[in-house]
Amino acid sequence: MKDLQMYINGQFCESSNGKWIDVLNPSTEEVISRQPEGTIEDVNRALDAARAAQKAWAKTPAIERAGYLLKIAAGIKARENEFTEIIMREQGKTRTWASIEVGATISYFEYMATFARHIEGEIIPSDRPNETILLTKKPIGVVAGILPWNFPFFLIARKAGAALIAGCTIVIKPSQLTPENCTEFAKVVAETGLPAGVINIVTGKGSVIGNEMAGSPKIDIVSVTGSVGAGESIMAAASKNITKVSLELGGKAPAIVMKDADLERAAQWIVDSRIGNNGQICNNAERVYVQKEVKAEFTKILVDKMKAVKVGDVCADETVDMGPLVEARALESVTEKVERAIKQGAKLLCGGHRVGTKGYFYAATVLDNCTQDMDIIHEETFGPVIPLVEFDTIDEAIKYANDCEYGLASSIFTKDLNVAVKACRELEFGETYINREHFEAIQGFHAGVKKSGIGGADGKHGVEEYLVTHVTYLDTYEDM
Repeated sequence: MKDLQMYINGQFCESSNGKWIDVLNPSTEEVISRQPEGTIEDVNRALDAARAAQKAWAKTPAIERAGYLLKIAAGIKARENEFTEIIMREQGKTRTWASIEVGATISYFEYMATFARHIEGEIIPSDRPNETILLTKKPIGVVAGILPWNFPFFLIARKAGAALIAGCTIVIKPSQLTPENCTEFAKVVAETGLPAGVINIVTGKGSVIGNEMAGSPKIDIVSVTGSVGAGESIMAAASKNITKVSLELGGKAPAIVMKDADLERAAQWIVDSRIGNNGQICNNAERVYVQKEVKAEFTKILVDKMKAVKVGDVCADETVDMGPLVEARALESVTEKVERAIKQGAKLLCGGHRVGTKGYFYAATVLDNCTQDMDIIHEETFGPVIPLVEFDTIDEAIKYANDCEYGLASSIFTKDLNVAVKACRELEFGETYINREHFEAIQGFHAGVKKSGIGGADGKHGVEEYLVTHVTYLDTYEDM
């Protein structure tokens, strides 16, 4: 068992109270490490360090800041396999998915480094003679980055990469379920020579650490990826100081299958989008609407593919397609939601049960005969469960899809360009995927509407989350 450490002001340390929190392997339920149980005192030490370092970091030329990002990327690359195995062990990703996450993290730091020469302002014509209006972009200041457990490593880059290139400093709070990848990341940071206080890491309970950071006047923006409940709590805490929030929250992504779709490919894309990370991605396909004419044919193809999904310990058997859910509560939640759907009239076509007696494994599941009013269609499941709903027309499918409090991702499978464009125009979601799996690109903009969040990440718009505008009115006189 490994003892992890926090990273505050360029120093590795334990918590001020000397207490620890166990970290479990979700495949075996064994304790694999323990993390310091950070305190409010630890949070404030980290915030003070970030605040003290911020002005000097903001004055550092952006191209020099980019150099540190490239050093971080290179440091991760040198330990790529080690980080992959940490993620497999503490979060339960398959090697393929863990490797994708590490690779994306490297790419993200490299990508964000390119913005060193692309943070631009504006020159605006004035209404007055001899006056120029200058709009410049400046770093917002100190960032609180609160991370989820489902992509614990990549989300470090998504928040810290954009924050650092913008000239901000950051305090990172990893999920208490998956802290090791983040604390090991701190060792990479230390090796780069990054100035003390620019990146700080505090581990512990979200209810203590996250809320303290969000409510602190020392913070200029809180960037959170997590549940709607977590977002509500963070917003309430941040409101005390009118602190800016950037929230990526839950999702209930609809996938629409039209009668002209390539059914074989559509089924595979949907399966890939449902079992990815064991069904624990906020833009996973959460509900599938299938046009009446192809419902029977598509269902057979889909069920055959879901029955073929191999579930097991990702560290013991690297041939498995899907690992465990992240914790016992997640397993209980998915089980309860499937059982309730069946009571409400859904027909179980495959899966619908725990796999084994050790670890938090759940079988790939398909539910048929679902109706729009069922709870399974509206509540985020966050597990490998596909509920099927039949529809007649594209208008009906869009109506069903939009009947949701979430608005992160959506998809449609069709060969008709008119139908695809209509869906993109009318679907009330931040993202729409056409004839492909649900997974975003780093140069896009990952952002939701409704209860899926405020603000967003990735691409140039993601960098702007960490910038504020300053307008200068420059007046000159001819007689001077």
